[in-house]
Amino acid sequence: ADALRPGRRPSGLHPVPQAAVKPEAPASSFRRIDSPLGRVLLVALRGRLSGLYFEGQWDEPDLGQAPDEDERVGAGDAAVLDRASEQLQAYFEGRRRRFDLPLELVGTAFQREVWQALLAIPFGATSTYGEVAARIGRPRAVRAVGGAIGRNPVSIVVPCHRVVGSDGSLTGFGGGLPRKRALLGIEGALPSSLL
Repeated sequence: ADALRPGRRPSGLHPVPQAAVKPEAPASSFRRIDSPLGRVLLVALRGRLSGLYFEGQWDEPDLGQAPDEDERVGAGDAAVLDRASEQLQAYFEGRRRRFDLPLELVGTAFQREVWQALLAIPFGATSTYGEVAARIGRPRAVRAVGGAIGRNPVSIVVPCHRVVGSDGSLTGFGGGLPRKRALLGIEGALPSSLL
């Protein structure tokens, strides 16, 4: 019985690898939209954008939706989902360089600090993981910064695609490296070594 208390694991059982656990979202609204880079899931919570995931992204939250369900919008979330859809379309068409959306960034204090630093990377520019770590005053926390960037719940709007390796190489992106390359191409920020 002691082994079944919260925080205890019965002997012989191994923890589930973190990457295999999909986050579960609180009662959220969502809308799936088409983009030039594939279907995108927009998630809203309390009238704020809380998620933007490419279809099939490993950390796409389980919202309890049916496979063919493209939209479930609760009271107060329609406006932000409409604005996010419009602003993403304008971004992909080259008519928008900044997003103006209320965000609900759910994560640890450290993750939110890193995500705020990503918002400071301007359109058309890139930054390295080390530069982001230095920007938040933790220059030795490069790996932790990389982990936080990898957990960014609002791709594109919180521009984790603008972070590259110290040598300018394209490194991890939840939506896949081809999409990261395409996003940097839209912004004219693809490192010259990758042109």
